[in-house]
Parts: sequence; structure tokens; C-alpha cells
Amino acid sequence: MSWTFDLVIKGGELVNHAGRGRADIGVTGGRIAQIGDLSRADAGEVFDASGLTVLPGVVDTQVHFREPGLEWKEDLESGSRAAVLGGAVAVFEMPNTEPSTITPETLEDKLNRAAGRMHCDHAFYAGATNENADLLTVMEAMPGCCGVKVFMGASTGSLLVADDEGVERVLRAIRRRAAFHSEDEHRLAERRKLAVPGDWESHTTVRDAEAAMQSTRRLVRLARQTGKRIHVLHISTAEEIDFLKDHRDIASVEITPQHLTLTAPDCYRELKAFAQMNPPIRDAAHREGLWRGIAQGVADVIGSDHAPHTREEKARPYPQSPSGMPGVQTLVPLMLDHVAKGRLSLERFVDLTSAGAQRVFGMANKGRIAAGYDADFTIVDLKAKRTISEDWLASKCGWSPFTGMEVTGWPMATIIRGAVVMRDGELTAPGLGRPVRFTETLEPQAA
Repeated sequence: MSWTFDLVIKGGELVNHAGRGRADIGVTGGRIAQIGDLSRADAGEVFDASGLTVLPGVVDTQVHFREPGLEWKEDLESGSRAAVLGGAVAVFEMPNTEPSTITPETLEDKLNRAAGRMHCDHAFYAGATNENADLLTVMEAMPGCCGVKVFMGASTGSLLVADDEGVERVLRAIRRRAAFHSEDEHRLAERRKLAVPGDWESHTTVRDAEAAMQSTRRLVRLARQTGKRIHVLHISTAEEIDFLKDHRDIASVEITPQHLTLTAPDCYRELKAFAQMNPPIRDAAHREGLWRGIAQGVADVIGSDHAPHTREEKARPYPQSPSGMPGVQTLVPLMLDHVAKGRLSLERFVDLTSAGAQRVFGMANKGRIAAGYDADFTIVDLKAKRTISEDWLASKCGWSPFTGMEVTGWPMATIIRGAVVMRDGELTAPGLGRPVRFTETLEPQAA
């Protein structure tokens, strides 16, 4: 029997539901049509993956691309360029822009801005405030919305829901899983006076582990009271890992590469503001607790929390310096380097960067290498040694806390719905990104 495909990826080692092994992939109409020996198949295009590893497309479920209103830091084009150069096929973008994404109109505006400009597939969070619970019901049902985002610790403009009454109002209003920045705003307000001017090490004192733990306890209690699902973003403490493992029925967990890689106080002494983010990078004991969460299966996803600021903004003395660092482009190299060092298996990496996103957010036709799914692939060289350099970075901010770091494992190609969007560090098919579809909000179609 002979087959004809639009694209055949041949000769690579696949990592999918069947384990690891050599197989070819045939793609038709942007979907995976066949997996197996396709040496006799005809194809419009052949991608030779010999010596490379073919992974399900990596999805970064937490990025801040700053558009609209803050485009000097980043925009949808530059952020998505960084994403595909780093091997990501899709991103979920956060609502703390100017204006904030808190109405159906502001969400629709982002989707319109993304059309023809974003290089990867994308979805946008609806931002919760103390006043827009009724609108969240509408927004979370809109195509291209990945869910609701709630800031329980200080954020931009009106995007702060600090008290239990406000969080409960949001949870009761929505149907889908909501994502939370979990730091207790009341404790943070009390401790801001502990900031030592010019001393970034005091960032972990101001935003201490108890501020995170206190908030997460409250959040879980409210989720149980309302019978709703929650996703706790960028977990930074060992205590939260130990606590959340007992609440897996309602709570999913994200960890960032930064919290798994950097440690205080060294990172603040070496990088100063360039290591400053919320919640903070903490000491080695907390980092080991996060790795325990990886090993024990408590963590569901790795998200970069890509949140760029300019060098000039970061040059302000603490605490005037803004929190946040870029990360969408370095997520894959950093985590593959941990694979190379034996900190996690390649299969667990896949679970955290594609299968986990599908499981937590209910993406339709994404997150697996399986017949019928979107032909999304992150193709990597597990043996490639590279140094993360500024000339490789596409983010407008132009810096990374990991500049100069040598890593083992590198993204060689990004394929999105059968289109080779990035190959060998070059953007090859620009502007093809589309909104991600979700099983909970599928639009009716004619039979």
C-alpha cells in the first residue's frame, strides 16, 4: 500500500504515548495522518530528522507579551518569534497589559492583533477583577481564551483580587479551571517596609515563603467551598509542593525553569535585578522541594512566566526595579540540559511541556504525537552543546539571566500544524499562528 502526504518527518526518534523509538510521521492537512515506516510514501515535503528527537510540540502556558500598551518591552510578534526559535508551538498569554484583558472587547482586540502577526498558536487569559465576575462567564467561553487568571498578590492596575470574598465571587462565576498567582497581598503589604534599598537579596524577605503558603492554603479552601478547579502558577516553595500533593483532585501545579535552575542568594549577588521575579527565586532547600515535586508527579506543567523588562527599567535600585524576566525562548534548552544532567527523564519533560498542558487546560487536538492530532512537533538535538547568547535572543528586552550558560540539548526545528516554522535558528514561515481550540468551548459545526 502506498501513501501520499503533505509532509513526512523521517528517521527521527519519537517520544510519544508508545514510549521512545524510531518511526516516521506522515502529515496531511495539518494533522498527523500516519505513524510508522513510511519509507515508501510520497510526500510534498520531507524533513530528515536523522540523529534528532521528535517531541510533541512544546506549549508554554504562561507568557507576558506586553501588547497592547507596553510594546517597548515586548509585543505579540517579537514574543512569538522568541517562542518558535525556542521550540514552542503555542503560548498562553497573560492579561496584565494596558488596558488589561478584562472585557470581551479587550480579549477580542488581542485575538485581532495576533492574526497574521503571531508565529505560533496562541490563547489569551481573561483577567479577573473585583468588578467583572459577570464578564468572566462570557470571556471564558470565547474561542481563543485559555481560562481566567487571578492575581491574589499585587499586580498591574485593577488586576488584584486580594480578599476571600473577591476570590470566591470569581470562582462561583466561572466554569473552567482558573489560574492563580498565589501570594497573600495582605502579608506582602505588611512586609514591604522590610525591603532594603539597593539589596535584591531582601526580595525573598519581603515576599517570603509564608506569603505564598498562606495564599495557597486560602485558595484551596475556597476552591473546595465552591467546587471549582484551580491551577496554581509558578510554585516557589517546598511547603506548597507538600501541601498541594494532598489536593490533586482540584489543584494543578506549574513550576518555572527559573525556580528549578537558579538559587538565592547567589543569583541576586550575581544578577541583581535580572534575577528578580514574583514569587522570588528562593534558596536551595526550596529548589530541591520543587524538584521533589517534579519527581513525585505533583507538578503538571512547566511554564516560563516570560515577563520581559528593558535593561533601563531593571537598572533601577531595589525595590524600584520591576520583577520579571524573559524565558519563553530558553525553556526548552534549560529543561533539556536538566535532562542531560539526569534531573528528569525526557518522557517527564514531554509530560510537563505538552501532555500536561493538554490535561490541565483541555486543548483540542494538541499535546500528543497521535493520529488525528495537530502536526505540532519540537525537534531537538539532545547532544548539541550550545551557549545561550544574546545574539540568539529574539525578545525585545535583549537579555536573559542565562546568558553565557552552556547547555546540552537544543531546539532544531519547530513544526506547527505541519508547517516548518523554525529550522536551524531561522524563522522560515512567519505569521501562521492561530488561536488554540479547547474541548470545553468548541464551537458548533455542521455535520
